[in-house]
Amino acid sequence: MKKLKRADAAKAKKGRKTSAGRSKAGPRLTKRPAKPPRRGASGDDGAKDTVRATIRGLRTKLKEAQRRVAELEAAADTDFLLEIPNRRGFERELARAVAYMKRYRASGALIVLDVDRLKPINDSFGHGAGDEVLKAIAATLTRQVRSSDVVGRLGGDEFALLLWNLSGTDAKAKAVAFEQAVDELSFVFRGQHVTAGASAGVALLGAQSDPGRALEEADAAMYVRKAQRRHEPRIRLVGS
Repeated sequence: MKKLKRADAAKAKKGRKTSAGRSKAGPRLTKRPAKPPRRGASGDDGAKDTVRATIRGLRTKLKEAQRRVAELEAAADTDFLLEIPNRRGFERELARAVAYMKRYRASGALIVLDVDRLKPINDSFGHGAGDEVLKAIAATLTRQVRSSDVVGRLGGDEFALLLWNLSGTDAKAKAVAFEQAVDELSFVFRGQHVTAGASAGVALLGAQSDPGRALEEADAAMYVRKAQRRHEPRIRLVGS
């Protein structure tokens, strides 16, 4: 029994020493991670201004790119010499017009006009002279149509006109008027007076029209008209 009492006393004494040691050392502290330095208000404003400036710059570049794309698309649809729609541009306008006619039951006419014997002018006086003839014809046709109508160049010496709200009789009369206007044009090259003629064919447009077929019909009518005028002189080269 004495031995057990001595062992218990030793354990108690040892426990008192351990508690005393812990009390002297104090509570264990856990080290907290350091907080990142707080950015000032001026730094935040500077970053926002940089982002805004970048966005403004990107928007400006986007608008410029869109403007350039629009210019290229317009150039692709325009004849560089005559500054009127080329075949691609005219066919696009014709397709839009036919779609409108189908929706709103409107009508119109398509006229294909070919310059008679432009090749002799080019051969005699050069292609520069032929270009002057084409420019004069384009200007003459444009003056005789309304702002809603379209004058285009299908290629070479062939023009096309899209005219709104015309009956068959009015369209044929208009084609004759175009021929006469071109016949009356006069040019002077190397001291010689030159005149050129034109032949025009008509196709009516309406709700049942097809753009491609209408062009074929007007083109075929133009060749019929050209055959009728073949015996008439188209170019006169008279010494001044």
